[in-house]
Amino acid sequence: MVKTPIYLDYQATTPMDERVLDAMMPYLTSKFGNPHSSTHRFGWEAEAALDVAREQVADVIGSETGEIYFTSGATEANNLALKGIMDVWGKKKPHLVTVVTEHKCVLEAAKSVEKAGCRVTYLPVKPNGLIDLDQLAEAVTTETALVSVMAVNNEIGVIQPMAEIGAICREKGALFHTDAAQAFGKIQLDVDAMNIDLMSISGHKIYGPKGVGALYKRNGRQTTLTPQMSGGGQEGGIRSGTQAPALVAGLGAAAALCKAEMAQEKDRLAKILDRLKSKLFKALPNLLINGDEEARWVGNLNVSFPGLDGDLLLANIRSLAVSSGAACASAVSGPSYVLQAIGRTDAQAKSALRIGVGRFTTDDEIDFAADTLVGAVNAMGGLKP
Repeated sequence: MVKTPIYLDYQATTPMDERVLDAMMPYLTSKFGNPHSSTHRFGWEAEAALDVAREQVADVIGSETGEIYFTSGATEANNLALKGIMDVWGKKKPHLVTVVTEHKCVLEAAKSVEKAGCRVTYLPVKPNGLIDLDQLAEAVTTETALVSVMAVNNEIGVIQPMAEIGAICREKGALFHTDAAQAFGKIQLDVDAMNIDLMSISGHKIYGPKGVGALYKRNGRQTTLTPQMSGGGQEGGIRSGTQAPALVAGLGAAAALCKAEMAQEKDRLAKILDRLKSKLFKALPNLLINGDEEARWVGNLNVSFPGLDGDLLLANIRSLAVSSGAACASAVSGPSYVLQAIGRTDAQAKSALRIGVGRFTTDDEIDFAADTLVGAVNAMGGLKP
């Protein structure tokens, strides 16, 4: 007997791992000092939490410890990267390149730098959700300061060719930023091998706490950026504000666990999702998978149910916690702009559900979810070709 509702929305957020909570607890109780108080033990203890977490985050992506700057999350890191870089380089190299399927915060930050006088190119994607590398190479010019491409898409789970993108950026003399909120700790990322200059990271996507993230920024004059908050100059002057040692310790612990368990977790999730797909497609052969079936994160299944309304389907599967799109765009009505970008019709986009599996998903839950979905679809009259 499975306990409901079953959580299958791991792209929206992840439940905190108890081992992460254990790492956080001392900084919520006895080690309560301000990490920026440098004259006594309470401050030193709190500062040590930041130092350890910086090492743990850097270790996942092969960066230097001093290249990690803690933020409130990936949204802040994305804004800091795009606005901060373009503010410095906007007059000399006033061009930014990004992708139409980026997270809302990247697209909104891009609009902001446009209003400030910069030029932005929004690259389309192919029907499988991946960018065309030839189009990227053509778009990047001597005036391009920054290219921003999401590593793993938050809606359809596709993995962009990071090393190839990084090579193009390096050859063309542009900086490469990636929103890695859905990729960090899940797939192999190496900032040097992939020529990544800036990377945004989120704590709550990797079984850590909400309200904390990080920006990796490669050391060097070229990656100089303008801070977006004025204050006491914490985080090397990049991000002012008193850091929360408990949240940062949680991010660090979550990162370390992800690195240690990455390979086995990927294999387990691939088997779980294959189990779900096999059951669904056997009963509902007209299902339509959104996004490339090979170059994708194994914990994501975005699928359209032809002829059905996704919101109505959701209303009939209350025992399952899944979504009809990205949590960040839940306040926006209408079909997903990501699904529209890969060529889905409005009807196909509106019939889509995003199913995300993760560390705590069990086989029994998958079986229950498949039976529930198939039963709901059939009760609604079945799929239409």
